[in-house]
Amino acid sequence: MNEKREKYQGIFPAFYACYDERGVVSPPRVRQLTEYLIGKGVTGLYVGGSSGECIYQSVAERKLVLENVTAQAAGRAVIIAHVACNNTADSMELAAHAEGLGVDAIAAIPPIYFHLPEHAIARYWNDISSAAPHTDFIIYNIPQLAGVALSSGLLRKMLANPRVIGVKNSSMPVQDIEMWRDEGALVFNGPDEQLVSGLAAGAVGGIGGTYGVMPELYLAIYRHVARGELALAREIQDACCHVIYDMCSGTGNMYAVIKAVLREMGGPDVGGVRPPLTDTAPGDREMICRCAAKIRELTAKYA
Repeated sequence: MNEKREKYQGIFPAFYACYDERGVVSPPRVRQLTEYLIGKGVTGLYVGGSSGECIYQSVAERKLVLENVTAQAAGRAVIIAHVACNNTADSMELAAHAEGLGVDAIAAIPPIYFHLPEHAIARYWNDISSAAPHTDFIIYNIPQLAGVALSSGLLRKMLANPRVIGVKNSSMPVQDIEMWRDEGALVFNGPDEQLVSGLAAGAVGGIGGTYGVMPELYLAIYRHVARGELALAREIQDACCHVIYDMCSGTGNMYAVIKAVLREMGGPDVGGVRPPLTDTAPGDREMICRCAAKIRELTAKYA
């Protein structure tokens, strides 16, 4: 597990859905974003999760995204592919496809909508893992959206599967990170607003939806925590939180705002968001420019 810990330490931006002007998945834009993020020095990319609008994309679209990410990355970054769909067959198809592309790990949320017992969730995850028998498996715990929370008992059951190495923990209590770590799992901090706390609680790194728009700042947080410079890490964390709060204040969905901020900063144009997510409105423009300016200022100061 020490070898796994070393491999997965660091900052993993959750990859954004990349569309053209018609709202169609754009392979060139996927490749541009991949190259942009790798160029920032991140450890790896988390592809096909919430930030990737996975629940609004078809199996074929999700395959297309991952194919272009892995081709562009060409082994220069650790790739974690979220493969869960709301049925087992499609999830297994995506898992097998991901393994065929040589990703480092696959990940999956529990099935949503129906509240399934833990033995059914375990079977779902183990079935997905069986379709990628040579690939690490990461549980994605996000109870506020999935409607079901990972328990210690379910995690222990899953750790009996030798491919299961850890948890992407997006629940708000930092105590969950401590509990899953105590069970022997590698844990990735999910909530961007608590990266410092998650790392202090024993997370090996972070996977976050706002990392892609200000990667230098999260890399700086990780670096300062690793050096024991917690006061400075907290200072940067607080600044990042205020940017996040501002980006969440618009009419448009946060990911629509993030993509607009990224464009404003001279980053890749990855389009808008897919309905029913709402795109930015004219009234969001001032906030978008303010956030872009703040990120530039903070990056110059801390990165």
